[in-house]
Amino acid sequence: MNFRRIVLGALYSLAPIFSVHATEVCTALSDSNGPTLFSRGDCQRQVTPASTFKIAISLMGYDAGILKDQHTPKLPFREGYVDWRPDWRQDTDPSKWMRDSVVWYSQQVTQSLGMPRFAGYTGKFQYGNANVTGDAEHDGLTLSWIGSSLKISPLEQLTFLNKVVNRQLGVSARAYDMTARLTQVDQPLDGWRIHGKTGAASGYGWYVGWATKGKRSFSFAHLLKRDDTQPQDTPAGLLAREALLKELPQLLGSLEQEALLRPALRQAIKH
Repeated sequence: MNFRRIVLGALYSLAPIFSVHATEVCTALSDSNGPTLFSRGDCQRQVTPASTFKIAISLMGYDAGILKDQHTPKLPFREGYVDWRPDWRQDTDPSKWMRDSVVWYSQQVTQSLGMPRFAGYTGKFQYGNANVTGDAEHDGLTLSWIGSSLKISPLEQLTFLNKVVNRQLGVSARAYDMTARLTQVDQPLDGWRIHGKTGAASGYGWYVGWATKGKRSFSFAHLLKRDDTQPQDTPAGLLAREALLKELPQLLGSLEQEALLRPALRQAIKH
């Protein structure tokens, strides 16, 4: 008898998340101190991490001393920087970088690191396939994580995020502290404190992060594929975040209940 099914069986029967303009590839959650507890869809598919990689870049930047706090360094926008969105064409500090997903600021951090340190961190983190060589159209140091050589699956996202939560990546305490501050969502969700990051590239949209309540913590990853025949008015990462946040309270509530009932269920199964 699998006691987890007693609580989670109904969740596995839920239909995949559909958006008006996108289809779910995978939704997965894990206990931050343990195994994957819920997965639905193709959760081993490796795709570009896009801006979810900013969580890793933040850890690198603070550990290396390039990033100082939430507002330092504040860097000016310069002509020639990536300016896919109008709100990127202005001075940017770490808080704005993470909130508005400013690509050129990421590139300034990785260029300050240099390829040996950048590749070293990515390998040490065991981040997806850890391939930051880039390709014919993308420089590895500045674009490997956007539709290029670096790829990660939803389940690999959970593995990485669990190591962030448990501080197992070999970086400084300040790097973990500041990354948690930058990724924290302002408003709790049904009593859960959410840390998350969107990402979008190559038709995929991500929302990944972790949720904490008291001493309990769960990591989550949601990946969707945009329908390219539909209007592109909303970034795929925002579609992913909106879709997951609608379902996340139910998922977290059931996982929390399962954790609370686990000792009693085990005792019942013995007898």
